[in-house]
Amino acid sequence: MSAIVGIETFNNKPINSIGLYPLLNAYKGFPADNIQIWQKDNIFLGCHFQWITPESIGETLPYYDYHRQLAITADAIIDNREELLDRLQVGKSQWRSIPDSQIILLAYSKWGENAPKYLIGDFAFMIWDEKQKKFFGARDFSGARTLYYFYNSEQFAFSTLIEPLFSLQNVKKSLNEEWLAEFLAIPNMVESVDMNSTVYKNIKQVPPSHSISVKNGKVALTRFCKIVVTEKLILKSNEEYEEAFREVLQKAVTDRLRTFGEVGSHLSGGLDSGSVVSFAARELKKTNKTLHTFSYIPEESFIDWTDKYYLPNEKPYIKETVKYVGNIKDQYLSFSGESPLDVIDDFLDVMEMPYKFFENAFWLNGINQEAQEKGIKVLLNGARGNHSISWGSMNLTYSYYVSLLKKAKWVQLYNELDDYCKNFKTGKSVMIPFIFKRAFTSIKTKTNNSNSNLSNFLINPHLASKTKVFDKLKDFGLDVYGNPIKDVNQYRKNYYQHLYVWNKSGVANTKMSLRYSLWDRDPTNDIRLIRFCLSVPDEQYTTKGLERSLIRRATKNYLPNSVRLNQRQRGIQGADTIHRMTKNWDIFIEEVNTLLNDSIMSSLINTRMVNEAISKLGKEPKPEMVFEENFRIVVRSLIVYRFLKKVG
Repeated sequence: MSAIVGIETFNNKPINSIGLYPLLNAYKGFPADNIQIWQKDNIFLGCHFQWITPESIGETLPYYDYHRQLAITADAIIDNREELLDRLQVGKSQWRSIPDSQIILLAYSKWGENAPKYLIGDFAFMIWDEKQKKFFGARDFSGARTLYYFYNSEQFAFSTLIEPLFSLQNVKKSLNEEWLAEFLAIPNMVESVDMNSTVYKNIKQVPPSHSISVKNGKVALTRFCKIVVTEKLILKSNEEYEEAFREVLQKAVTDRLRTFGEVGSHLSGGLDSGSVVSFAARELKKTNKTLHTFSYIPEESFIDWTDKYYLPNEKPYIKETVKYVGNIKDQYLSFSGESPLDVIDDFLDVMEMPYKFFENAFWLNGINQEAQEKGIKVLLNGARGNHSISWGSMNLTYSYYVSLLKKAKWVQLYNELDDYCKNFKTGKSVMIPFIFKRAFTSIKTKTNNSNSNLSNFLINPHLASKTKVFDKLKDFGLDVYGNPIKDVNQYRKNYYQHLYVWNKSGVANTKMSLRYSLWDRDPTNDIRLIRFCLSVPDEQYTTKGLERSLIRRATKNYLPNSVRLNQRQRGIQGADTIHRMTKNWDIFIEEVNTLLNDSIMSSLINTRMVNEAISKLGKEPKPEMVFEENFRIVVRSLIVYRFLKKVG
């Protein structure tokens, strides 16, 4: 709900001598409901306040507890308020008024540095412990809110954004070559694997799931959360699993509706956002609130070039959900005439670093702007749903059938295939040989994992060798060679152990929320919901001949069958990207050619590969290029180039 800043000077250096106000003034371009500071001796805390929850209105932040001698500044919404207030023995008369920041302070007073383990929600906070003369803070398990810091022998400083830290004396904008190497070497959407680093050498960040302690001039980071589920949830029937699923999802959604303003949600034609919207709309109806939905659709002049399986314009399915669920004000936004090229510089300002979601940036920004104009304070989404509530791809389904075959569970396999064949209008004469083949044919794994193929990556081979970036990526468990996934369930477990999968959404959501004074919140990323989904037996995600079986069964009477049981079409975003870029295609290609002559860029990127990619794209844009590697290479090179020009 806030942008936070703070400083501690070491060696008893007076706090006034370093010039505090530029640090907080760097936020003056963002809307604020209040701006407050707290200062004592060599400690300074600040808060650029945006009110989101009812309890935050008029809140004092930074807040100093004279009795406990603790001061806090926080950017936080805590979702398990009632549970915490009960455990902290706070009188019920205060439950409706006590702000989340004071709950965090009480938790620290009771549990010390273990306090973050008890907090559920989106948070970044820093506490000055006057008795122990130390700073302590934390960032929630998935890094939904950012927390950057700088320290040297003279001072420790922290901030929600990076840029304010450069207002301090002797803090220079020196680029981090290793971070850039990771960005360029990783072919997927991950920017970097080292979650303590940033694109700048001197600026660090508190990684997701970590706390930070600063005492006697020394900084220590501690991981307080790992998502490990060792026991499976055993219930008596499919119906009990479905009911348990609905209960935990409803809790995750309801806890994120707490705001004095309006509530909105992203809505596509699929299961994840559709489920979030359905549960939210029902809950809001109890308090006479309407849910506002925002859906991106291609502009009218776009001609669908994709395979029939894909659906660039999901409006028909979205309309079905809206009609079925009710209590929704739906909006369909095409942002006619706008292009991802138009917002590169603006989005670099937002992200404060290069980014990879080029195709989506302009409409994500546009939806947030529309939501702000409607008075939205909480904007829901279902971004993490693929790994939580709608887990269960067709590969998992086939793996389940193979396991039944190998365990000689013939009757169960026969029944499952019967359901599958009905759903997909096929026959067992087709499916049984297919399952046998999968069961007894080994999957060959690519073994080309050496640095001998550096020339096949966007990164300059010399820079790759110098930074040993591929060794680092391997150490962090990131596969950049496209090896097939042998065990999808193990992949899912590993996914939740890697901190780097979270960072992109946390950075974008925090910084967009500051710009538009609203919070993006994802119920499908609730840690309680994730743990529940990981505890559910694998077969619940594949039974009844359905991929993503559990969510499809559990949302009966919550989503229309046309959406709930749709396995024949899949929404696809970004299919209209080239169409939108056509008017500026020549300018786009010309700028990419220009960057090849830039000496700094030449030291970072594989110019041969970029040159070849430009040649293959050609002067005549084709819509299908958007999903080709050549387009990805060229666009990411351009974004890095623009970033370097901004930094100077």
